Amino acid sequence: MGEHPSPGPAVAACAEAERIEELEPEADERPAAAPEDFDPGNTGYISTGKFRSLLESHSSKLDLHKREVLLALADSHADGQICYQDFVNLMSNKRSNSFRQAILQGNRRLCSKALLEEKGLNFSQRLIRHVAYETLPREIDRKWYYDSYTCCPPPWFMITVAFFLYNGVSLDQFVLQVTHPQYLKNSLVYHPQLRAQAWRYLTYIFMHAGIEHLGLNVVLQLLVGVPLEMVHGATRIGLVYVAGVVAGSLAVSVADMTAPVVGSSGGVYALVSAHLANIVMNWSGMKCQFKLLRMAVALICMSMEFGRAVWLRFHPSAYPPCPHPSFVAHLGGVAVGITLGVVVLRNYEQRLQDQSLWWIFVAMYTIFVLFAVFWNIFAYTLLDLKLPPPP
Repeated sequence: MGEHPSPGPAVAACAEAERIEELEPEADERPAAAPEDFDPGNTGYISTGKFRSLLESHSSKLDLHKREVLLALADSHADGQICYQDFVNLMSNKRSNSFRQAILQGNRRLCSKALLEEKGLNFSQRLIRHVAYETLPREIDRKWYYDSYTCCPPPWFMITVAFFLYNGVSLDQFVLQVTHPQYLKNSLVYHPQLRAQAWRYLTYIFMHAGIEHLGLNVVLQLLVGVPLEMVHGATRIGLVYVAGVVAGSLAVSVADMTAPVVGSSGGVYALVSAHLANIVMNWSGMKCQFKLLRMAVALICMSMEFGRAVWLRFHPSAYPPCPHPSFVAHLGGVAVGITLGVVVLRNYEQRLQDQSLWWIFVAMYTIFVLFAVFWNIFAYTLLDLKLPPPP
């Protein structure tokens, strides 16, 4: 039997493109045209005219904004040819130089000048532009976000701040004070004697130790968390937040084994530290106003709150032998922020599963969680610690 020649790059790329969800027709609707109909010479390129006809035949299956970018991709190639692989990369969200050129050169919806030069914007448009410059380091990403953001869904995840206030007044206090006689009797607080109740590793965020503790966390979560969620979405930001919360409580169970935990500082510090690290790593590209002053203010506020937590931890308890809350959760949140959080914020509109650094940090986080779980199972018994009495 004679050997068949290997398919050209156009055939392979087109076959991959056909598997993409946006353009995949039903079995009985699959077009009869073969890849060779668009690229008879197997060069890996397709003419812009044929590309436009392909778009028109699938326009009903394409997201409106992605269709606009595909048309911009066609406009950006003056030589009349488009690479199949550029098309595949775009449809699978593997961002390429051709994609960015399409954004910059496309003359349909995406503006060709800097967003700051745009005039006559209404309040919502100015707000979206402000958020783009607050969080994204590249002008191309800012333009794409400004054009495609619809505020649907809204940043709902950060609305959970309301739960902090509700649980804070549950004992007829402005917030749950550590001097209150029922300080540790709440079913949400993490307590070392009750570490087998797994929900406490997460629900401790809904209780706070003082009005200043609650106030700073609410302000930071609103000022930093809401813009980040508007840009990166609830799934990614929620992932960083929850990872910081869980890492905070597990860090306490490993490094400060006799202390309880309250407060949302683990999640808040994960978001804020990721945002600040992203600004530092992209200093020249970040165009937010007064960034040096604002970074200094944020660091001072975080340091003051952390210093207060350290002081409170070693201050004599009002109800011995029950100690004050631990401060180690802050450090667990920061560790998550400068690892997982930075990877999330640096990859806007790009798939995290395609980033090798993402998998490295996920593996590190998983190893830490498994280590902490086994530590909680065996170390407390082996070390024969004197734990505070259960509430």
